[in-house]
Amino acid sequence: MTGQSPSPSRIADSFAAQSLGAPWHPWQIGSGALELGEGVLRCRLDRASAGQYSDAQITDYAPRQRRFAWHPPVRLEVTAWASHSVRDLKGTAGFGFWNEPFVPVGNVRLRLPRAVWFFFGAPPHNMALAKDVPGRGWKAATLDARRPLALALLPFAPVGFLLMRVPALYQRLWPVAQRAIGVTEALVPADLDAPHTYELDWRAQSVIFRVDGQTFCEARTAPRGPLGFIAWMDNQYAIVTPQGRIKFGVQPVIREQWLALDEIAIEPLDETD
Repeated sequence: MTGQSPSPSRIADSFAAQSLGAPWHPWQIGSGALELGEGVLRCRLDRASAGQYSDAQITDYAPRQRRFAWHPPVRLEVTAWASHSVRDLKGTAGFGFWNEPFVPVGNVRLRLPRAVWFFFGAPPHNMALAKDVPGRGWKAATLDARRPLALALLPFAPVGFLLMRVPALYQRLWPVAQRAIGVTEALVPADLDAPHTYELDWRAQSVIFRVDGQTFCEARTAPRGPLGFIAWMDNQYAIVTPQGRIKFGVQPVIREQWLALDEIAIEPLDETD
């Protein structure tokens, strides 16, 4: 059952310590490993074969317990970069807030997803939920499949998938479904192969995304809390399209890759700011 965890009301970590402490919960599986040194935490993947799920991540909640602390209004700031450009990375990576709708290992009940985060997905990953935005790549994104209108439309999803296969109906009807599930996405105007500072202001009715202080995406809806913080890199992919194509899998990793985190700060916002 989801509840509010005893996580602190704010987080500020520059990873200067020699080991991870509170509030972080590390998770490493397969070829995934967490490396801490010289003020940088790396979520690293070594080589992994096809079919071997690998993940390196930190969360501010205990995995599988799903006890989350964060509600709007809150600001997240992360300084991060990766070992390769977005065209050369495999799997998925990112950081932000979500409700851990599922985990690829273990027996945990699936739930409808909520998220507000910076998310990367490499081909064949294709979550084409925002009209006119690619289903893969390095994106800012919001999603709340537990909004009342989304729940009301859920029984009609099988029929909706069929209708979305007609191009004219997709053009006309999908924007309605997109608003219902609270989806806003935008490609990040910065590559992952160099350090950048990423910010999001998550408010009750909106989310503002910035990179290096410049706003590039404003969402007019926002997921409800509570959500938990996660930063990760794994070799998974997901295919979810309005036309009803749904598939999950893992990719082989043929060379080491990592996501580096130099600083993470989370603090409450004043709604009047």
